[in-house]
Amino acid sequence: MAIDDDDFSRLDADFVRVLEDLIDALIANGTLRLTDLPVQAQQKLTRRKQQRARLSEHLDLLGDEDGQVI
Repeated sequence: MAIDDDDFSRLDADFVRVLEDLIDALIANGTLRLTDLPVQAQQKLTRRKQQRARLSEHLDLLGDEDGQVI
């Protein structure tokens, strides 16, 4: 089974997301502080979170003003 560049890029993106989630979990339970990481890592994580938040806002087409799930 051959893995092409697109497959490898998708695997990398998925793995990066897993690492981000792991870092978030470690921060949430107090095992890690964001400031424990090197400044460049802090900046990269912050930029990715901000970008993901902006993307999420743009993708929220229906909104949830009434709080009901359809």
